[in-house]
Amino acid sequence: MMYDPTAHLLLTPVDKEAPTRVRRLRRLGIGLHPDRAFDAFADRLAEVTAAPYSMVNFIDENRQFFAGLHTPDSTGSGSELTAAAAGEGAVCRYMARDHGYCPHVVVRRKALVLEDVCDYPRFAGNPVVDEIGIRSYLGAPLIDRTGVALGTVCVVDVEPRPWGRSGLETIKAMAAELIEQIHRREDGGI
Repeated sequence: MMYDPTAHLLLTPVDKEAPTRVRRLRRLGIGLHPDRAFDAFADRLAEVTAAPYSMVNFIDENRQFFAGLHTPDSTGSGSELTAAAAGEGAVCRYMARDHGYCPHVVVRRKALVLEDVCDYPRFAGNPVVDEIGIRSYLGAPLIDRTGVALGTVCVVDVEPRPWGRSGLETIKAMAAELIEQIHRREDGGI
């Protein structure tokens, strides 16, 4: 984990699996470019959870990439999320590894439910809180058949959200569904 001596909190977890993940993502041909199927999946995820933002997120050693993205303006670009991720109003699908909560989900290999990130000092200090205004997060890891955590599916909101057990079950089921799609793609079925 990275240690911030000014805040005395462990911020971004050390990710020893990153090189293996990157090799697997390259073999699968995902994680470098926007993908219409992943965008459609993110749209559906946002609809199912009634969240303004949803992502299919792949993570390498230094950054996160939203291969699938749903934003309130429904264009997948131009939102506060992508603009803040890129800095200076630029539009992109990348975010630094130390921004957001998905790197925690990947390293933990478990879903994460944060109904109000401000209730958790470890997560309240994340840059997405101040820079983007994120207040709630729900995410699950994408663990493929080789055992590699490729990334996450997640939803975020700028308001606290009572995700509850049903939210946890939903995000885990959606992650399992997407992994099956990735496996079918790998097997030549998509």
